[in-house]
Amino acid sequence: MNMTSRPKRRRPTGRDPAPVLLQFDDNTLLPLLYGEHDQNLSRVEHQLGVHLASRGNRLAISGPPEAVEVADRALTALYERLRKGLDVDESEVDAAVRMARQMPGTDGSADAGAGVGDIHADELVIRTRKRHVTPRSPNQAAYIRALNTHELVFAIGPAGTGKTYLAVAMAVSLMMEGRVDRIILSRPAVEAGERLGFLPGDLREKVDPYLRPLYDALYDMLPAQQVMSRLSNGEIEVAPLAFMRGRTLSNAFVILDEAQNTTPVQMKMFLTRLGENSRMAVTGDLSQVDLPAGQPSGLQDAVDLLTRMDNVAFVRFTNVDVMRHSLVTRIVRAYEARENGGKGSAGGPKPGPGSRAT
Repeated sequence: MNMTSRPKRRRPTGRDPAPVLLQFDDNTLLPLLYGEHDQNLSRVEHQLGVHLASRGNRLAISGPPEAVEVADRALTALYERLRKGLDVDESEVDAAVRMARQMPGTDGSADAGAGVGDIHADELVIRTRKRHVTPRSPNQAAYIRALNTHELVFAIGPAGTGKTYLAVAMAVSLMMEGRVDRIILSRPAVEAGERLGFLPGDLREKVDPYLRPLYDALYDMLPAQQVMSRLSNGEIEVAPLAFMRGRTLSNAFVILDEAQNTTPVQMKMFLTRLGENSRMAVTGDLSQVDLPAGQPSGLQDAVDLLTRMDNVAFVRFTNVDVMRHSLVTRIVRAYEARENGGKGSAGGPKPGPGSRAT
């Protein structure tokens, strides 16, 4: 098989109602592409309102021209993913459709699948012990590129966009490759609008509730035994921001999560910990600041001060990058609309019906 070729296709021209035909060169991948009982194809149909009909190694896509183009790009990207040895499941189907909708070229002027398929380029695949992580939106692709090429990266945007998850994945990958010796994960110990009072236990038991999301990401990337072993020997350190003062963090990948809840003084203290052969990722959501009223956010201060500095990257996520339940995306949009004084609907467009005959 030619590993560089994409599925062959025929496009409708002008008002030609003929379907787009995709022809795949590796039949062994088609059961994985289509899914059990063609459930992946049904998912694409339901989301885009297109009709998919398979025969042999050919797949016909018919429906509204723009929806057909999106389906073409999404299915091509999923096929490219399978050819690279990566899995395809329901979440990956949803991600491919989302990417195809957001990428340029849906007017037929660009090679369908070229931009979407590029998200599975080797440079954008983060390999960890338990999984291979790929971007699920253009902004996630830009974020991974920034983490690969910059020593300091700020990721700013709403919850559920993968800011922390991708940073932890990159940190684990670099440690496995021997490019950093340790991972340091930190966040400010600030309650989200409530007072938890006295917490019993030793220091680790007191701060662990604040750092739980970082542990969750670690366990997604490494076997539990490895996480515990690396925590014990110091290769992975999870600590509240206050413990960073006075340190120089060398040969490390350092992540500051929930950075919107730092003060400008704390942010300056953290950023100046950067040592030789180290990288930093700073993540936060400026719409969810839990500092006392009137206290400026260190994240906003850093954005204002460092935006034009060399070797510092800023990646801004929006509600279209939310990877959680579709309802979360609509919730984020509703809050953003109110904060911006808009009247946008939180419901969003409803997917058109789709049915398929083979």
